[in-house]
Amino acid sequence: MQPSARKIQDMTAAGLNLIKQALSIYDSDLKLVVANARFREMFSIPRALIQPGAAFSDTIRFLIENGEYGQIPEGEVEDFIAERVERALAFEPHYFERQRADGRWVSVEGSPLPQGGWVAVYTDITSTKRQEALLRSRSEELSDQLLQHAEELSATNRELEATVQTLEEVKRQLTESEARMRLTAEMMPAHIAHLGPDRIYTYSNRRLSAVIPGRPSDIVGMHARDALGQSAFNAIEPHMDRAFNGKASVFEFNEHPSTRRIRVAFTPDDNTRESRGVYVLSMDVTEETQARVALQQTRRREIAAQMTSGLAHDFSNLLTIILGTQGKLSKMQLPGEAPELVEATLGAARRGGTLLDQLANITGPRVPRLEPTNMRKFLADLETLARPTLAGSVTLIIENGIPDDTVMLDPAMLQDSLVNLLLNARDACGGEGTILLIAELVQDTWVQFTVRDTGTGFGEEALMRALDPFFTTKGAEGSGLGLAMVYDMTKLVGGHIKLGNTDTGGQVRLRLPLRRAMQNTTPGLALLVEDNPDLRGLIRDMLTDMQHTVIEAASVEEARILLEQVPDITLVLSDISLEGEATGVDLVKSLRNDAIPAYLMTSLPVSDPLYIEGASRAPVLSKPFTGDQLDQFLHPK
Repeated sequence: MQPSARKIQDMTAAGLNLIKQALSIYDSDLKLVVANARFREMFSIPRALIQPGAAFSDTIRFLIENGEYGQIPEGEVEDFIAERVERALAFEPHYFERQRADGRWVSVEGSPLPQGGWVAVYTDITSTKRQEALLRSRSEELSDQLLQHAEELSATNRELEATVQTLEEVKRQLTESEARMRLTAEMMPAHIAHLGPDRIYTYSNRRLSAVIPGRPSDIVGMHARDALGQSAFNAIEPHMDRAFNGKASVFEFNEHPSTRRIRVAFTPDDNTRESRGVYVLSMDVTEETQARVALQQTRRREIAAQMTSGLAHDFSNLLTIILGTQGKLSKMQLPGEAPELVEATLGAARRGGTLLDQLANITGPRVPRLEPTNMRKFLADLETLARPTLAGSVTLIIENGIPDDTVMLDPAMLQDSLVNLLLNARDACGGEGTILLIAELVQDTWVQFTVRDTGTGFGEEALMRALDPFFTTKGAEGSGLGLAMVYDMTKLVGGHIKLGNTDTGGQVRLRLPLRRAMQNTTPGLALLVEDNPDLRGLIRDMLTDMQHTVIEAASVEEARILLEQVPDITLVLSDISLEGEATGVDLVKSLRNDAIPAYLMTSLPVSDPLYIEGASRAPVLSKPFTGDQLDQFLHPK
């Protein structure tokens, strides 16, 4: 069984402590990697300066203050430190001898490392220097002693040479081990780091920005608050404090504004309270969380489907009979309150029909149909549709912060979702108040819609269960399917929904992936991905008739190679089902949202899960199709 990295590190430290010479290793940023016990003892180095990550300049400053370099005028200290740092950054081999403040002599030998940085070995040569002085002053009187000391010096040199060779081997093994450990850490899809007692990073694998977008990667020497940002630091600080008190923990939190779900593990690394540090492992679990929530929602919907599928047909027939008979009654001359009762019955039956439509949407697949959508016109149409449903004392305000660029959305699904939210906000206002709808772009990644009202807001139970089918706070007046439908339609296109409260009422926020529509319809270079040669030739002719230049691929692998090597591709048209394991959906998912417009075609039925997934990523054209249909699909008029 291979020893752990921690065990290797402890064994290496133990081996270095057996060496009689003092030794220190600094990396390319002049941060301490390792130092043995002799280094600390020889120069009386404080504990803080022998911890990994300690700055070389701080060590030089301490040695100056301790008199190691003699008396240096106060005004020249910073220049002296800067000169030493500049010399160290040159990474050139060096050897020199100097006399310390206590009169003893030390030799310093430095050697650069292949990966940057250097290793320095410090040897106490006081005895050798005294022998040399003795030889010079009493060479004639002490010929016998000279011979003896020469023999001792020769033996010492041999011993020193053996020690140096050992150090070189240790240095080589340490360098290789460090390189392997760093490469392994850098390849992991997680942020691995170590925090000192002062909450300053002493190690990091440069993966923080992959977990929390926008944060720096090189964070060694930074305080956790500065590296993570105030919001994330506030979320993890209580768990961090417990870890520094010796209690390991694993927890998750939502990082704003990226809306990512982050899982963090804190592990104390030492039982000594004064020097305790903490190891940190954090990773992005957003997709895992979404999958878990989606699975829960799917299970709930499966239950709803089982409950309703057997009853829907008969219920529909009953409603048809009720509507027919009550319609006949409404045309008759009825006495007293009978017409009002007939009209109430008709209203209840029509509501039952609406409920059936909602059940069909929630229990059966609905396929996204992405199309170029101008947000200014979309919101104007939405306002025209929504205003008649609002009471006279309810004010609707729409703020559009989205440029006039055309984006790819399913306008029908989005309109249904926003109308549902506006109606819920109207009900929450109780007939009087203000509803604010804000449309905006977030981080050039999301199209965000926020609906706020001045109503009563969401209760604690509603915040937890409002997205569940059949949950309602409206009693007999509510079906409990409105927000569940909004959730389904939002998740179907890869978006997010979040409920919350403001100081004035409730708030619902939708985020949909930003996919920009193709603005330039000028014929260009098209990448056609189709594994059927005959069909590929036919579609190629259709594209060339549209004045496009065409390059072809039969698989996702070939398409990706062409995308890397050909920079002028202006659109991608791919079949969903292709040779090999990857599909056209995988190809579209690997493209940036707005880098190259992507379109899919398929002969799969619309109920196929792969069709539904593809439709949530890009427009889909069903086979067979004509050249005119393809032209209209790629270049909508």
